Amino acid sequence: MVTRVWKGGARPAGKRALAEETAIALTYNGTTHAVMMATPRDLEDYAVGFSLTERQIERPEQIESIEVLEFDEGIEVRLWLDAEQSDRFRNRRRQIAGPTGCGLCGIESLAEAVLPARPVKGGDRFDPATILAAQEAAFAAQTLNAETRAVHGAAYWTAAEGLVAIREDVGRHNALDKLVGALARAGRKVEGGILLLTSRVSIEMVQKAAIMGAPILVAASAPTALAVRTAEQAGITVVAVARRDGFEVFTHPDRVLL
Repeated sequence: MVTRVWKGGARPAGKRALAEETAIALTYNGTTHAVMMATPRDLEDYAVGFSLTERQIERPEQIESIEVLEFDEGIEVRLWLDAEQSDRFRNRRRQIAGPTGCGLCGIESLAEAVLPARPVKGGDRFDPATILAAQEAAFAAQTLNAETRAVHGAAYWTAAEGLVAIREDVGRHNALDKLVGALARAGRKVEGGILLLTSRVSIEMVQKAAIMGAPILVAASAPTALAVRTAEQAGITVVAVARRDGFEVFTHPDRVLL
């Protein structure tokens, strides 16, 4: 869109690409489970990743089909689960209405908000130069953010392959869910690489990292205290405030060759 720009005292007309934000309804076997505000791209990855991190499924194969339908008011992503997961969904069903920044919307108890993260074991060791190179690769691959300056990114990197996958979204939780779904659909394991985030680290980001089995999480911004405690219990190495000039290691420093 055309904007009015103030820069150095001048007022020229400018153009700005804007990130799309759309209501995305996720339905399971015909029943709406969640309505989230998200960037309308990579929605099948999002549906699979959200289903995994919300513990609606344990494996992508438990989804029999995914259908993406566009309407004037938003997009509906219809998932059909196998019989076993369908019964589990009915027993656990809750309604979620989530804004862009929502990570724990619609929970029914305090205990559910702070569920212990799944234990993560193994993982390779990396030196500081490698960690910073991986983070820089993730930033450089954010094509949508380069256009809009308004979206978060989540990426997976290995020493052998470099940047394996990256997903972007106006919501940091959505970006990570999309990455989780993309890797799960490809049958990728993540024990030997690095999970990279361009956002801060909160408890739900650690919980999602644990579900995908990521031993090392590197983020551009700082973690919360609860995220650090959760990562410590889960065995996840949290490297945060990762910028070009350095980073800070908050948990399990044995995977970082300082």
